[in-house]
Amino acid sequence: MTGTDRLQISDEMTESGAAAASVLASRTVGWVLLVAGLVGFAAAFVLAVEKYWLLTNPFYTPSCSINATVSCGPVMTSPQAAVFGFPNPYLGIAGFAVVAAIGAMLLAGGRLAGWYAVGLQLGAVAGTVFVGWLMVQSLTVIHALCPYCMAVWAATFATVWYVTLDNLGRVRDRLPARAAGAVEVAHRNHSALLAGWLALVAVLVIIAAWRF
Repeated sequence: MTGTDRLQISDEMTESGAAAASVLASRTVGWVLLVAGLVGFAAAFVLAVEKYWLLTNPFYTPSCSINATVSCGPVMTSPQAAVFGFPNPYLGIAGFAVVAAIGAMLLAGGRLAGWYAVGLQLGAVAGTVFVGWLMVQSLTVIHALCPYCMAVWAATFATVWYVTLDNLGRVRDRLPARAAGAVEVAHRNHSALLAGWLALVAVLVIIAAWRF
């Protein structure tokens, strides 16, 4: 075997390894989007049903109303629960269904077109801003914690994190060296960084609940 042959085999192995890493990353994103989408969809669906029962029966006690602090009732009956004139969970049902479908598509080996990836990124960011605002309202204005809402928070944060990582990976080669290095670090520590984000949110929730 000549040196040229060995070099060609080495290049092929490198390309194969890169392709395998790409498939692994795609499957990771797919699994996260599928699970987050299903969790968010289930939580939003239950909230929509609970809201319906609350509208039809003012004396109905939602299943997630445990005590004065952990209670969905005050959240569901607040003005913030229908920002656009209809119950917020309807947005979650539609949005998380799309997220779960995209996750399933990625797991099946599909790929997102560039324009679709941009649209998904914009939707994920918009959803995160909206959910973040609702979280602040719950902690500082309504003074009540809704377990199903908190499930939606976690699903939304996981979705935007992995969608962002995936899209940054697409353009990493076109980024400045320092930014590309930061993306590489984020990719290697994706789960730890998300866990840290969720832990910070949990701490904020506990501190706020302590002051209710």
